[in-house]
Amino acid sequence: MNVPVNHPLLMLDPDVLRSFVAIAETGSFTAAAARIYRTPSAVSMQIKRLEEQLGVSVFLRDARKVSLTHDGEVLLGYARRLIALNREAMSRFVSADVSGVVRIGSPSDYGETVLPSVLKLFAQSHPSVAVDVVIDVSSNLTKRFALGHIDIALVSCARDDQPGDGEVVMRDDIVWAGAKGGQAHLLDPLPVSMWEEGCIWREHALSALEKVGRSYRVAFMTSHSAGQRAAILSDLAVAPMGRSFLRNDVQILDEDCGLPSPGAYQLLLKVAADPSPQVAAFSDHFRAGFERFNQTGSFDL
Repeated sequence: MNVPVNHPLLMLDPDVLRSFVAIAETGSFTAAAARIYRTPSAVSMQIKRLEEQLGVSVFLRDARKVSLTHDGEVLLGYARRLIALNREAMSRFVSADVSGVVRIGSPSDYGETVLPSVLKLFAQSHPSVAVDVVIDVSSNLTKRFALGHIDIALVSCARDDQPGDGEVVMRDDIVWAGAKGGQAHLLDPLPVSMWEEGCIWREHALSALEKVGRSYRVAFMTSHSAGQRAAILSDLAVAPMGRSFLRNDVQILDEDCGLPSPGAYQLLLKVAADPSPQVAAFSDHFRAGFERFNQTGSFDL
């Protein structure tokens, strides 16, 4: 779109950008509309106005799926950053006087990586809100959330599972992790460090081993990521982990190392219905954190 010299540029509407990101992530106008509580026709009109404003097409449409054009891929990066900044700014200034308690549930991996930056930002913008955190496996957190014992839950599930009452905030591969230069993956039966029952990484990993007939034994059992890393770094065992949670002190063991791919998973954000102001504010901080991660690969502020 050609803009006359000295003519002020039009501003991108955050609501339209949210619709755009939702379509890009779901691959469907209908699914995106359900996520953001709008009608498909309203979402379609938003995207039409967005394309007219930018002077380019952002989506390729066919009968089965919607995909991004090259310009759409470029816009997606900007959109995620703008939405994250908007949420952080609004949470800081508009909701600063909110008080009360918010109860959060998270698996240990996300408790170590996601929560520190989110809690730091939330404490700065909502100093009067107390935060209670429960660390547990996803299956137990789902039960706690259903019973109303926690207000917000991060839970992992299979890549193809329908989110139900949750919102997909992250998708990732599950990989086998081992000590750099380690020998544990060469042993038979394979020594495996296991998460407790109810972990999607565990379920996918064991299923993959059983499908190819690879024998294994449980060499270490833990419900915390610190224990899992100890087992890996000592070369006591190998373990399934989300690719995004690997550090430089471990290596990925793939099919060349004789280990089958465990597949992929997705992370859901569950928020209580009719959330209190403090719960709504914290959930927005979570969304901003994952939008930042999806854009930069880091949860750091």
